[in-house]
Amino acid sequence: MPKGYVIARSIVTDPDKWAQYAAKTKAALDKFEGKPIARGGKSETLEGEGVARNVILEFPSYEHAVGYAKSPEYAEAKALRQGAGTMHMTIVEGV
Repeated sequence: MPKGYVIARSIVTDPDKWAQYAAKTKAALDKFEGKPIARGGKSETLEGEGVARNVILEFPSYEHAVGYAKSPEYAEAKALRQGAGTMHMTIVEGV
């Protein structure tokens, strides 16, 4: 079964508020067996528009990734992020 990935690209405008959101996502991440494989750190945009904060989360399956993003636990975390920046999030199936 192919793995699932959540790819998030963010612009953070309130780091303190964003940190609260990030800490709160752990419950959903644990529940759906996700693990970060890239979270912030150095990046270089080679084409198109880039952002400073990029995150890739790996899950055992596409369904686990969708479950994470649509879970009540993630919704609680997401509420803490409101007004702290913008995010583009995509779920992709691995090969």
